[in-house]
Amino acid sequence: MRVTLIHPCIGRRRHDRGYIRTWQMEPLPAATLAGLTPREVELRFHDDRMEEIPFNEPTDLVALSVETYTARRAYQIATEYRRRGIPVVIGGFHAALCPDEVARHAEAVVIGEAEVLWPRVLDDARHGRMEKFYRQTGRPSLVGLKPDRSIFRGKRYLPVGLVEAGRGCHFKCDFCAVQTVFASTQTRRPTDAILAELVALKGEKKLFFFVDDNITSNLAQAKEFFRALIPLGIRWVSQSSINAAHDDEFLDLLVRSGCQGVLIGFESLNADNLRAMGKSFNMMHGGFERALANLRRHRIRVYGTFIFGYDGDTPESFAPTIAFAREHALYIAAFNHLTPFPGTPLYQRLAAEGRLLYESWWLDERYSYNRIPFQPRGMDPGTLQRGCLAARREFYSWPSILQRGFDPVNRSNAFMWRNFYLINGMHRSDVSQRDHYPLGDEAWQGPLLPAP
Repeated sequence: MRVTLIHPCIGRRRHDRGYIRTWQMEPLPAATLAGLTPREVELRFHDDRMEEIPFNEPTDLVALSVETYTARRAYQIATEYRRRGIPVVIGGFHAALCPDEVARHAEAVVIGEAEVLWPRVLDDARHGRMEKFYRQTGRPSLVGLKPDRSIFRGKRYLPVGLVEAGRGCHFKCDFCAVQTVFASTQTRRPTDAILAELVALKGEKKLFFFVDDNITSNLAQAKEFFRALIPLGIRWVSQSSINAAHDDEFLDLLVRSGCQGVLIGFESLNADNLRAMGKSFNMMHGGFERALANLRRHRIRVYGTFIFGYDGDTPESFAPTIAFAREHALYIAAFNHLTPFPGTPLYQRLAAEGRLLYESWWLDERYSYNRIPFQPRGMDPGTLQRGCLAARREFYSWPSILQRGFDPVNRSNAFMWRNFYLINGMHRSDVSQRDHYPLGDEAWQGPLLPAP
């Protein structure tokens, strides 16, 4: 049996081949599926972000893992294969959020995690009895999970090792699709399995990124894991909730285990906004100032994320947020508009209030990257869009990059200081390149072929 795994890109502009990049990170979901695939299956993998997909290459089944931003492009790819009589199976976050929509574009839909379902899908496909829906009930164990990265050979990815230690998050932020899909729960892999994976990758990877939705979701488990990491002597980064910054033992273990930085969702400087999104815990123990002082004392770099568009935001919300990010010399930062992902409490609330500007923004031809898909209360959509773009431009201006680059924390490690300028330069160029970027390939000729 021949199976083709595809990682779809967000989209591309008409007649523009510049989308093919050489600095993408390895897509871990594809490696996870590859690791779950029996050895007798002939497996191929194509990354739509970096290469042309050979649609005429012989295969018996095509599988795509899809997020909301890549859904439109994924449906175009599915149509190309289905025109050739090749069945398509689609899974991933968007399949869990919008299974009926996905079912219109695929012979089979995987709803939920793949650890138990994927081997069953393959066996059914081999015997010609594939079902329309495969639903995972409950959370499958991650014991035995072994990503197969051999599918990445010959592709030029960044030398960053993506490793999954846990999946899901206990918090219930109303804008977050993670809590919707995983019902605010977290599962973890056995520490021994993670350590073995890290040791195998250590020689070829300069930095590891634990892709956990929140590596500090369970502080006691996180501490035990960090203790086990110390002897490896690796460098790593991950995502963390800010409450962990008030635990000195935790911060000490972060540093000793090789942590170079954490992504923290500050989201807003407005307390009412934080309460509305379910992130009141951001204000605990003295709030952001105390948390950042603790992180700075341990020389932990911070990737801060901010969201604009909640009901308490106005055109005056941008300037103090940018000033905050620069004052605290964040290593990098994201200034994004609020995005209502389907299935989230936020999406349901905005729909009930009649504030969605598109029925399904991720499929609408009028929608493009940075466009606002809902009606904010404190400003018009255009003001919100321009404000986010201006915030990114100011934060990634050369004066800001130089100022933050010479901050004692950001330059306390030669490896991270050298990469600071590379990473910030990449983000600087992306500010304009991603503005109004299309979802799906503008040059693709439709219509989409409906699935039976």
